Amino acid sequence: MLPIAKRAIKNYLKHPLFWIGFAIVILGVYQQLSPCLTIRYLSPEDQIQNNYPQTVHSAELYEGYIPTPESERRGLWEQSMRESLISDYKMSAAEADTAVNSVKKLNIADACVYFEDHYNYFGADYFYDMTAYQKGTNDELNAYLTEMLEDHPFSYYFSRRFADFAGLFMGFFATILLSVLFLQDTRKHTYELLHTKPVRAGNYVLGKVLGGFGVCLITLGILCLVFWILCLAGTKGNGFEIRLLDFIVAAFLYILPNMLAIICIYALISLLFKNPLPAAPILFLLIVYSNMGSRNAEGRFGYYGRAMAIMVRFPGTFFDTAQPPMVLFNQTFLIAASACILLLCAALWKRRRI
Repeated sequence: MLPIAKRAIKNYLKHPLFWIGFAIVILGVYQQLSPCLTIRYLSPEDQIQNNYPQTVHSAELYEGYIPTPESERRGLWEQSMRESLISDYKMSAAEADTAVNSVKKLNIADACVYFEDHYNYFGADYFYDMTAYQKGTNDELNAYLTEMLEDHPFSYYFSRRFADFAGLFMGFFATILLSVLFLQDTRKHTYELLHTKPVRAGNYVLGKVLGGFGVCLITLGILCLVFWILCLAGTKGNGFEIRLLDFIVAAFLYILPNMLAIICIYALISLLFKNPLPAAPILFLLIVYSNMGSRNAEGRFGYYGRAMAIMVRFPGTFFDTAQPPMVLFNQTFLIAASACILLLCAALWKRRRI
């Protein structure tokens, strides 16, 4: 088993295409994460320039925005509704005031329904969503940063954003890279020759899977180390706490189970069809499925996680990266499903040998 795994790892590490793909992954992840490294405390002289409106649906701290306090959002929403009723529905100022005042005692969801029923106005919730973040002064931005860092160290937030994009790029990387893991072994003469060798089915299957998983583990380990160092260097002098453990935990929780599932799917398809290539389009479709949004119980569209997803995405801004509610269950399920697939693969290999 171990010789098979070592051979697979060595074959990958000595191939130049592996390192080209690895470089693409690092550059792609860095491109997405580099703006987060500009987060810092602002001095009175610092100015953040942007052409965005005063309030927006979503924006980052390094763009000069902070979450709008709930106590202010209702007033901003009512003002936006009033302006829209006047400009878009050609109401007079008095009529617009009457319409807005009629929903004062209703919550936002019921108020939106009221506008639909009484004024045939659809999309009132859009204006509420557009009040989620507002431009802040330097003092407000610094106060918000201090508040967030009291809850968790900077590396906690950064590692989740790292897991988001590293998981995305690693998913495509593994899907392309691992397509050749079983390719040589499933060629006709090699496949028949392997079945004459005194290698136990479980040892062969587990050895190949460990080889592919080892390559992903090495790649991800280097990624964690590289971005931990970049995080240390990028935030130097800010007094932020940067822990390597946060990167390791994020990788183990949110990326490695997905890599294991990809490898096991390749193993199953390879042994079923004696060719691993049919698994590639299946995995690409699964990646697309994993990245699709959905609607929650309140009817709001967003990313809430999906069953059997092989990718974990973190919606929200840098300091608001809440994991989807079903992530831990799904990651555990992927590990269990992978174990079952390995048993099935061993049975298939043994049966083909007989």
